[in-house]
Amino acid sequence: MSTPPRISCVILCHNYGRYLEQAIVSCLEQEPGDFVLHEIIVIDDGSTDETKEVCQRHEGEIKVIRRNRQGFGRSLTDAFLLSSGDWVAPLDADDWFHPSKLRTCAEAMKGEALFIEHWEDVVDSDGSPMLREPHPGGNTSTLLVHRDAALNLLPASNEIFFHALREAGRGAAIPNPLTFYRVHPRSMTDRSTPGVSQDYRADVCIALSDHLRAMCAIPPAWASARQLRRISRHFRALASGHKVESAMQRRERLSAILLIPGMLNDTLRAHGPIAPWLKSLSSTITGRPLVRLSDQGAAD
Repeated sequence: MSTPPRISCVILCHNYGRYLEQAIVSCLEQEPGDFVLHEIIVIDDGSTDETKEVCQRHEGEIKVIRRNRQGFGRSLTDAFLLSSGDWVAPLDADDWFHPSKLRTCAEAMKGEALFIEHWEDVVDSDGSPMLREPHPGGNTSTLLVHRDAALNLLPASNEIFFHALREAGRGAAIPNPLTFYRVHPRSMTDRSTPGVSQDYRADVCIALSDHLRAMCAIPPAWASARQLRRISRHFRALASGHKVESAMQRRERLSAILLIPGMLNDTLRAHGPIAPWLKSLSSTITGRPLVRLSDQGAAD
């Protein structure tokens, strides 16, 4: 009989003490299933609010790593370096898990899967629904990643780094909302300034593309050098798409048009779907951004 997977829940917190209790409890109250809740870790990244007091209320139930502010990328990287489970379930402290999350995801931890993603319910600062229907995930709190595979991708500046495992054919998608994703004014993501979110994502994709190309010298067990080069091109194409969207939001149409040929070249070399390129092309032709700033909270 195979051993049930050990899952580490790692909560990333910087001044989200007002939400942290709900995040911790959501990990503690997971429904039983074919898995072991190996540990719950809170990485307190230099919080100056009530985070310390919230953690103290759960002494003996969680492990707390408290340090000076080092930023989201360092915290996300440490979620994998400092945990010891077979799988890591990162959780932004302003979100929380559905009680069936780990049980449901454990059912997908079979075969060659190294990366699991699921949908989310988008809520406001008070936890009230913002959307009528669940929203596709992909962000930090909607992922479970096999720890050993993730180590090859570190240091990670953003959860997008782990999407490389999906592009390598090692992912599993669950169309169920298993996380409550909170959108609020004090979120780390700037959704109000035109182009800022897209520029950030473009930078992440470029950094990941460079990292994957460097890995070609000594490929990991989950991908060949040829696959890594293709996936690297895929993220270059994504970066171009984000840059086009950024330019359109900033009403710099000419800049967007100049990016279109490079995006097509990377898309074709990655053997990727042409639809995203066509959408960006249409955006530049019509002069309309693909994402309205008012909708960005649900899109990120």
